[in-house]
Amino acid sequence: MEKLINYLLEFGQLNQQQVDLIKRKLKILELKKDDYFSEAGKIPKQVAFIDSGILRVCYYNSLGDEITKYFIEENNFAVDINSYNQRIPSSEYVQAVTDCTLLVFSKEVFEDLSATIITWDDIIKKITEKALIEKVNKISPMLAEDASTRYLNFLEKFPNLANRIPLSYIASYLGITQSSLSRIRRNI
Repeated sequence: MEKLINYLLEFGQLNQQQVDLIKRKLKILELKKDDYFSEAGKIPKQVAFIDSGILRVCYYNSLGDEITKYFIEENNFAVDINSYNQRIPSSEYVQAVTDCTLLVFSKEVFEDLSATIITWDDIIKKITEKALIEKVNKISPMLAEDASTRYLNFLEKFPNLANRIPLSYIASYLGITQSSLSRIRRNI
């Protein structure tokens, strides 16, 4: 829980009473590899902070192909923010790539913290803005790159993930086939 508290404190001030309240309200959720934190077609009802492990956000395209949009590693929040805020069914799955330990806030707890801690909404706003900027910066450059460059950039941006994620997920994220990724890895 200290990772979460330290992360929150990067974005705003919390006194000890507020920290204790946050700790009391949290639930710990253990996910096994391949388990889902949230699923397409359902309205997300909780937000997770990843204490350990890696999650991926994925969806199925119109051809039924599974597409990995991005990965979320330790010390980050995970939720389909649009579906969560608007209370509409998600079009994405959030799945454990590795065994994960998540610190989970229910929607009710999140709202309670918002009503109780004056700085909570501002902290969450700053965290959300940072996450959206990072997401755009990770996805946008890939659109104009060839497959080898995308893979090299993936290794540079996610040095801790490459050996922890199945190649099929990395290939899907990069928008290439697994055999193409294997070929690129052999040539590097």
